[in-house]
Amino acid sequence: MSSPTTASSTEMETASPGPLQSDLGKTTIADRVVQKIVGLAAREVPGIYDLGGGAARTLGAIRERIPGSSQTSGQGVSVEVGETQAAVDLEVVTEYGMSIADVAKSVRRNVISAVEGMTGLQVTEVNLSVNDIHLPGDDQEDSAQPARVQ
Repeated sequence: MSSPTTASSTEMETASPGPLQSDLGKTTIADRVVQKIVGLAAREVPGIYDLGGGAARTLGAIRERIPGSSQTSGQGVSVEVGETQAAVDLEVVTEYGMSIADVAKSVRRNVISAVEGMTGLQVTEVNLSVNDIHLPGDDQEDSAQPARVQ
């Protein structure tokens, strides 16, 4: 009797190397690239006010006031990138009145779609940490303070 033969996992990997590997070479994607894609994809979702914790948002606000600097799209985003997979951790601030569960679901869907579509990496998980809720009057208080010097 002959037993059925099964391919080992290493044989299967070489048979179908994935979208980032071919006979002509291998493509690697830096963590920073995936971090930017995730940050931009998360910001596109309605209900996301900002990314990052309190300290990261404070530094981001200071950075915006420096001429020639730009807001970092990776603020509040942590990624771990392997050869074929990526895992994502996000710190977010949501808008008051929005369902946090629905916003989280939309963020996950948008992030997974963007990363997998642009990089070919499989996203294994997207973890969200909601650090704050943005209230409608929060922005007006900052701009309503009179200038100390004229």
